[in-house]
Amino acid sequence: MSTQEQYLEDLLLEEEIKDQNEIVLYNDDVNTFDHVIETLIRACDHTSEQAEQCSIIVHYKGKCTVKTGDYEDLKPRCSLMLEAGLSAEIV
Repeated sequence: MSTQEQYLEDLLLEEEIKDQNEIVLYNDDVNTFDHVIETLIRACDHTSEQAEQCSIIVHYKGKCTVKTGDYEDLKPRCSLMLEAGLSAEIV
């Protein structure tokens, strides 16, 4: 592969990544770890291990990206999280 081809491939990959949105989950003093974990499993299709790790990160860091993808896929997932009382947004 030439340098030019590699550059174009890298540029396309960068554009693809920029098109991805993220659901960011924020810490609160209301929801239990179990509730957050169950909600992440249901709303984001996380495994129990993924959901537990995200909840720990949110607890200690204040926020965590819990799902990335197209806006159309993330919107209903974020809505489920908000309806469950979690604090989240799509960025």
